[in-house]
Amino acid sequence: MMKRRLLIIALFWATNFSAQRYILDSILPIHGRVIHQEENQFQFALESPYFNLFFKRMDSIFEGKNDKLHIFHIGGSHIQADIYSNKLRTYLQNTNDVSMAQRGFIFPFYLAKTNNPSNYKISGTRDKWKGYRCSVTDSVAWGLSGISAAFREKSDTIYIKANHKNYTKNSYKFDKFRLFYNTWKNDYDIRFLDSTLVVSDTLNSDVFYKEYRFSSEVDSIAIAIQLKDSTNVNPEFLFMGAELMNSNPGIEYTSIGVNGASFAFYNRSAYFEKQLQLYKPDLFIISIGTNDAYMSKSQFDGEKFKNYYESFIQMIQRVNPNCAILLTVPNDSYYRKKIPNPNTATQQKIIYEITQKYQMAVWDFYKIMGGFGASNKWYQRKLMPRDRVHFTYLGYQIKADLLLNAFIDAWSKTTNRDKEQLLHHYKNLYE
Repeated sequence: MMKRRLLIIALFWATNFSAQRYILDSILPIHGRVIHQEENQFQFALESPYFNLFFKRMDSIFEGKNDKLHIFHIGGSHIQADIYSNKLRTYLQNTNDVSMAQRGFIFPFYLAKTNNPSNYKISGTRDKWKGYRCSVTDSVAWGLSGISAAFREKSDTIYIKANHKNYTKNSYKFDKFRLFYNTWKNDYDIRFLDSTLVVSDTLNSDVFYKEYRFSSEVDSIAIAIQLKDSTNVNPEFLFMGAELMNSNPGIEYTSIGVNGASFAFYNRSAYFEKQLQLYKPDLFIISIGTNDAYMSKSQFDGEKFKNYYESFIQMIQRVNPNCAILLTVPNDSYYRKKIPNPNTATQQKIIYEITQKYQMAVWDFYKIMGGFGASNKWYQRKLMPRDRVHFTYLGYQIKADLLLNAFIDAWSKTTNRDKEQLLHHYKNLYE
């Protein structure tokens, strides 16, 4: 009876008050049996020259020095939802007074008729838009986001709010704005409703964006798009993403996720590498793999998966040869809600081989969960829904805190900091 009462209290607290608070300590007495904390580490990070460099710069920001770090985190539906990735973003950007950089790259998932992260908002007349994901057969131009929203009507107004349900100590503001779209077409006028805001603009036809510079910092904007010629029978405005920019130092955390995406599908995004070159990431977290293995054992091609993975790493290294790359082993899952998926164990072996080949690090969430079949135990504890592929809100909160712990563990070992002091700092950011 007491255990059940503790569970109810913990679940209530986690759901209502822990949007960005540390919950792992309160959860372990209840769910500790399915969380293998001894496996929660960035393996091989200490031997990696790339992670050595990254954590030294992270340490510099922690000490209050002005520096810029850009973290990218890519995956499928786990990252599109931006629950656990946003929690890590918020921890890092709340480190101190110089740690919060710009909000950066975002995408209008709502206009593309799919689920939008809750921490920012982009709205318009949804019925006038159509979404195209790289993970389905539709073929349009895709860039960094792996998804595009197409507009082919006469007019609409897009409202962009940098702050919605986010938990950073300070709100995001921006004085520059990049609009990524099909610059090779000129079917629409783009106009800001506040006519006094824009002081200049620059078109970049090579990377497909227009950059606007503002007279002051804002946290929201409204943009009207209007068809230039009503006789045009095939107009198209292809919204590929936006960037909310300022000159703040600190940590920028860009999450890229598309429901159903795999390496093969991201490979279809012709402008991905071209647009990634704008940023030169310092840490790239790869959480692709669940969809690559979502098939029967006989259909899964481990060699093809390995080739795609290596090609992706090589692409990142072309953009920034010194980038630290964290490979993450996908969570245990079920295939079609019925069959424990054996392909993840094969992926695990391949990911370890690639990690060591490229001198990077790996976060093995498959092991942390408990390995093959563990997702059913997480489902029984209401940490995963019935599909046993995704996680409940509480499950993602736990995943975020585990990732924070592993991040701090590797950071402390690399820089000889006291791990408990670092962890205490992040656990008490809101006290």
